Amino acid sequence: MANILSPDALQFVVIGVFLLTIGALIVSHKRPSFIFSLTTLALLLCGAVDIDTVLDNATNQGLITLLLLLIISHAIDKTALLKRIARKLIVQNYTQSFLRLFGISFFASALLNNTAIVASLIGSVKQNQHHAASKLLIPLSYAAILGGTVTLIGTSTNLIVDSFLIEQGHPGFAFFDFTLFGLTAGLICGGVLFLLKDWLPTINPGQQTDSGYLLEAEVAPDSELIGNTVEQNHLRNLPELFLAEIVRNDQIISPVAPDEVIYAGDKLLFSGNVHKVEALSHIKGLCLFAEYNGLMREELTEVVISNRSSIIGKTLKKVGFRALFDAAVVAIKRDGETLSGKLGEITLQSGDFLLLATGKDFQQRNNITKHFFIVSEQKISRKLSSKQDWLTIGGFLTIVVLAAANVVPLIIGLLFFLALLVMLDVTSYAEVKRNLPLNLLLVIVGALSLSSGLVNAGVIALLTDELSSTLVHTSPLMALIAIYVCTLLLTEFVTNNAAAALMFPFAWALIETMGLPVMPFALAVAFAASASFISPYGYQTNLLVHNAGDYQYKHFVKMGLPISIVYSTIVIGMLNWVYL
Repeated sequence: MANILSPDALQFVVIGVFLLTIGALIVSHKRPSFIFSLTTLALLLCGAVDIDTVLDNATNQGLITLLLLLIISHAIDKTALLKRIARKLIVQNYTQSFLRLFGISFFASALLNNTAIVASLIGSVKQNQHHAASKLLIPLSYAAILGGTVTLIGTSTNLIVDSFLIEQGHPGFAFFDFTLFGLTAGLICGGVLFLLKDWLPTINPGQQTDSGYLLEAEVAPDSELIGNTVEQNHLRNLPELFLAEIVRNDQIISPVAPDEVIYAGDKLLFSGNVHKVEALSHIKGLCLFAEYNGLMREELTEVVISNRSSIIGKTLKKVGFRALFDAAVVAIKRDGETLSGKLGEITLQSGDFLLLATGKDFQQRNNITKHFFIVSEQKISRKLSSKQDWLTIGGFLTIVVLAAANVVPLIIGLLFFLALLVMLDVTSYAEVKRNLPLNLLLVIVGALSLSSGLVNAGVIALLTDELSSTLVHTSPLMALIAIYVCTLLLTEFVTNNAAAALMFPFAWALIETMGLPVMPFALAVAFAASASFISPYGYQTNLLVHNAGDYQYKHFVKMGLPISIVYSTIVIGMLNWVYL
């Protein structure tokens, strides 16, 4: 497609697209995949990239490797290995529990998807009878983040930077290029985290998973409650449940007075311990939200809404929740915030904690893992046999070893292994389609296209010219620090993947301008993009534990700031020592 703009105008437009992309990622509630899709379309329209470039980006070797790894990680997550380990992690001694949890999360995340690791272990941590979950969940998340930096396949961020390197004609990372730095920084930060363990908040284990839940029940026409006051109906004496509101004819009555009379059709909103929901079942003519939406509550599943879900910003009624997922919401919880109004009319947000009554088709739906992180003990995938368990784990480790030893290319090994998993009925073609991370694909293709647009429009060349005069007397170390700090700050506001994708072109410009080695700057972008310790929203593992532990933002700042400083100091110091 021929450029319809002059070179100067094209540069101006591409710079505008870049700045708008960053701005939208920071301030908008839209999913990064949506934003990067618009970015790609804008670049196509202005002629900064053509369709062939976009298609080439979609078939990038690093990207394909990443997609294969994520699909296979879902199959590995079906094995019983982590579940068996999880049951033995938490013991009466806190120090042992901390070290066991940190160790398994750290080393497992070096090879497996760190979000899946946290999601698999979070249930055991929440349900332990020895320690407040809030004393363990932040260490669990940080361990997964740190462990993901140890190998090429530990986190999607590393593979995204690898895909950019390949796009520039570089051979890309070797499997263990990250190991020296990630292992050193990870273990030292783990030690610092242990020393700071007394800073972790102690949130009552009996309340941490239940306080803040909102349950809705409707008064049926034949209810024994009708015509009596709240006090006469003993609705103020329910165990660990508090009658917070009554919704009557779309009017909210709050606070609820003891002498308030109950009428047919009233929606009663309770807050408190969702596990005491059975106390409501003994009241004749009182139906939970899940029940009058077609599902009983015998099978309950706890989930957290993913920050990539398309239901964010919509209500349960608008999204057609029951039909979409074959599940009805029993209760909603949001980061300690007091929710108000009918469940069906609450606008859903990323990180909302839902208790679902699930139907028979829930397990078979293709869209569950795209929208939710499952945090309850209930599995949504069928159980594998012991033979399938060992073949899955053993096969994956074999592929990793062969790739690390340069015997078989990683992408070839993963393709062969995925085909084997389908043949052995560990996974299926339908599951592969369901677990295809389309949103991540759109983010990376959009980011690669943006990088191509910056080059094609001459923005990178312009930046290089400006930097040549500005940085001629600047040391390589200062340039490295600048790239690292900018990426680190960006990753606390946008997702880790987006931060890596946006900062790499500028790192590459510095490399070319100053004639610097590629590896320290590429590694700096990857390590900094993964260093999301301060914000609960920059990394999916933080989001998971943020809700499960009833943490506040300040808890992540308090724990994450010293970890971020120590981690960054070690990484920058070692990169300078090894490469510069």
